[in-house]
This record gives sequence, structure tokens and C-alpha cells, in this order.
Amino acid sequence: MTTVVVVALVAVATGIVIVVTDPFGGRTKNTSTESTASTGLAQVTKGTLSARTQENGTLGYGGDYQVVNKASGTVTRLPNVGDVVGQGKALYLVDGKPVILLQGGVPAYRDLDWGTEGADVRQLNATLVALGYATKDEIAPGSDYFGRQTYNALKELQDDVGLGETGRLPLGQAVFVPAKEIRITKVTAVRGGSAAPGAAVLQASSTQRQVAVLLNASQQSDVKVGDKVTISLPTGRTTPGVVSSVGKVATKRDSKTTVDVYVTPSKPEETGQLDQAPVLVSIISETVEDVLSVPVNALLAMAGGGYAVEVVEAAGAHRLIPVTTGLFDTSVGKVEVTGDGLTAGQNIVVPAS
Repeated sequence: MTTVVVVALVAVATGIVIVVTDPFGGRTKNTSTESTASTGLAQVTKGTLSARTQENGTLGYGGDYQVVNKASGTVTRLPNVGDVVGQGKALYLVDGKPVILLQGGVPAYRDLDWGTEGADVRQLNATLVALGYATKDEIAPGSDYFGRQTYNALKELQDDVGLGETGRLPLGQAVFVPAKEIRITKVTAVRGGSAAPGAAVLQASSTQRQVAVLLNASQQSDVKVGDKVTISLPTGRTTPGVVSSVGKVATKRDSKTTVDVYVTPSKPEETGQLDQAPVLVSIISETVEDVLSVPVNALLAMAGGGYAVEVVEAAGAHRLIPVTTGLFDTSVGKVEVTGDGLTAGQNIVVPAS
């Protein structure tokens, strides 16, 4: 009695299933003549494959800072949306006097003068050194004491921005934000209006390019900080990036539950100046090197379970080689495979395109 082996050809990329019967059991056969499906040839290749997660993202700038005014008087000058202001420069004017932008995570909340100590003094000292008004020998890194060198350095800064050289920093003369320079995104104060202490004046971001991705919460474990990324820009070009942050708190948005993932472009100059631009992000979550691979649609699902590929020998004979699958690279439509007798360069049968 003749044994019939049924082999299903699974075209994973297209969802097509083709059934091939082998009335000759384990004998070498020419499947191209027995199958009613049109076929072609591909090759077993050796190289690098990557597992990728493709997501929609939004290209913009990192950071979201709200500047709160502490001065009293009338707002006489404001920056424009899109302006970039660096630390040590006038951010806006109250009664014609500059309010200086300084770097630091502690908001201004008191006058700073000779003899004061604390985290706010530490960030003032660090900024004065960073701006070149004092050296590290003059103000030790991490110093939280307002001494003679702080006094002298602050007088130089005040002179450069057009303020009276008092050597003290009264509340309202400066605002601290945790960035060396900021990009204005929204102005809430009105020129000529009252500069009420405690009122928001403007909002800003950093000048660092960033892509925000709303990742499905179920995929959080597939992505980690440091994963390499390919960003597809609205211009049609691509540029590399790296995952810089993966959220740990899930948020329900519409019908999806997502976590925030942030990507830092490796070549920010290639991203242009578009803000809030839609991009496609391909996150490389795993990479294997020096492995054999075949097109995904070359896989044959065997009747007893598992997969095989149909190899075409140099003389034209066809034979099935059982394979074990590994990593799938959806970006190139290939899958990692291992199997006895499988080598790079062999011709294999695939559905005709």
C-alpha cells in the first residue's frame, strides 16, 4: 500500500496555504512538476538578522518645561515661539530688566546672597562655572556655599546681561530650568501685562531631538533602553536612533493600553526641524549574527509537525530538509534556520512572485 505524505506550504507573508502530496514517501522527487502552484527559486544565505517592532511615532523635542515668573512689575519683552535661549541669557524682561535663564532642577524660591547654602546655590555655582565666570579651582564642583567667588562671578554675569552688579541674586532675577538651552513652545504672558509672581510666563522644550512612541503595553518587555532603532522620516529618508526610555506605567488611550517609549536620534542633524511630525519607528529588539536564513515563504509545514525547505540540487533533483526556525526578520522577510545538510548558497523553492 502506498503511503501518502501531505506537506502544507505556508506562505507566511501572504497567508496562502498550498498542499503538496508526495506519493513516493522519502524518495527524491521533483516537486516543481508535481505542484500545481507556480514556484521560483531563492538561496539560503548567511548573515545578520534582526527582530523588529514597528510603531508609529511623533518626532519633536525632548523635555517640557513651564517657566514660572517670580518678579513683580510689567512684562516689557517676551521671546517668540520657536526661539532658542541659552543659559546665562535674558529670557524675558520685566520693567525693562532681564530675567536670566540658568540651568538647574530646583526652582528659584529665595534670594541668594553671600553666606547662603543649599541645592539652589549648588546649581548657581555649577552654572557660573559652566558659563566661564569661574573655574573649578575657584568654585569647587558640587559646592553649595555662596562665597566670595560666587559673588565675583555673579557680578560679571550681571554686567554682561545689563543688570546692576550687586553680586547677589534676588528672587525674580533668574529662572532655573533643567536644560542648558530651551526652545520656546508657548508664550502665556502678554507684553505690557502684569508680571505677577507665581504666574506661568511660557512653556519650552529642550533643543534635543526626540521621537515619542505609544507602545502597546503587552509589548513593553520586547523593548529595552539601548535598543537600536531606524526612524523613517516624512521626507522618505531613514536615520538611526536609540531607545532612551521605556515607560513603566500603562495608560489607557481610546481602546488601547500603552506605555511611553522615547527614542533619541543618533544623527539629529538628519531629522530636520519639523516638530510634532509623524514618523515610523522600527525598533531592533534582538539581533543574531552569522546565521543561515531563508525567505519566510520558503518554509514548508510538515504533516508530522515542524518545518522543512525544498532544496534543488545542482543536477536538478529536489529534496526536503527539515529545519528548526529561529529569529524572524520581518523587515527583510527572512527567518533564521538550522538543519542537517543545509548550507549557504543552496537553491530552494519559493512561491513565484
